[in-house]
Amino acid sequence: MTETPRAEWQWRAGGGAVLPVMPESTPTSQNPPGEGPISCNHFTNTDGQQLSCRYWEPEGPPRALLFVAHGMGEHCGRYSPLANTLTPHGLLVFAHDHVGHGRSRGERMAVRDFQVFVRDSLQHVDLVRERFPRLPLFLLGHSMGGAICILCACERPQEFAGVVLISPMVQLNPESATPFKVFVAKLLNHLLPSLTLGSVESKWISRDKKEVELYDTDELNHHGGLSVAFGMQLMGAAQRIEREMSAVSWPFLLLHGDADKLCDIRGSRMMLERAPSTDKHMKVYDGAYHALHRDLPETVDSVQRDISEWIVQRIPEQPPSS
Repeated sequence: MTETPRAEWQWRAGGGAVLPVMPESTPTSQNPPGEGPISCNHFTNTDGQQLSCRYWEPEGPPRALLFVAHGMGEHCGRYSPLANTLTPHGLLVFAHDHVGHGRSRGERMAVRDFQVFVRDSLQHVDLVRERFPRLPLFLLGHSMGGAICILCACERPQEFAGVVLISPMVQLNPESATPFKVFVAKLLNHLLPSLTLGSVESKWISRDKKEVELYDTDELNHHGGLSVAFGMQLMGAAQRIEREMSAVSWPFLLLHGDADKLCDIRGSRMMLERAPSTDKHMKVYDGAYHALHRDLPETVDSVQRDISEWIVQRIPEQPPSS
């Protein structure tokens, strides 16, 4: 097992926020137009794979921490617009590209166990926690990243101040996961695990055609098919979430478009109904597609406002010093 590197924290010139500098760190990236201050580094997971990270810093000392888990086939850089609406509220936002995604190491869109995504996310959380042990910590996940955040919070139910879920993968579409199709998938997983199934239809990502074009031309996104083996990992994650649902006691906010054809909204509704949490909320956006935070401008504005308000309401007025 590879030893996990300890983060070395330092004050960044020109800003009050603290950013981690990992061993083997890469240079800070040039900021795309309008993206604000970003630091790019990496950490090494317990399998010895380097995962590319991003940190969006507030102007002053952070009031809270927010870990972002991106969705299947994309990368954390796509969350810069959302992160930059949260840093003015004092949030230190951090994320990484999952194994096999974006700039991170690993075979593209392949993972031996979905738990690897959960494990790596908790490792990153722990690295940031070393410097800010007393600040409230929130999770935000989109699509597959929503499943990752749900399972992270289920493993450590007392650790997180709240979880924001944007179009989360809570359960597979019943029409796509019939008993017969599941049987065939399991059989293929034994015989031809690398067999490629259909790819994500980008037209269902957003109603904004410019966003669809950005998705299609982004070289860090995965534009190929989904292997049978990866599909089985998604299925296993959804089954695990369903088993854990009765123990979900932490605060959460569900955001879902009623025209989402990639992650079934019935999963979010099931979570709202079955989770025993006393602080649970769901908002449905009429006509919206899958990536709510990159949908039509009016939807994006509403989503950004809804997320920031929900999180800020759960940050103590005077957080303890870190």
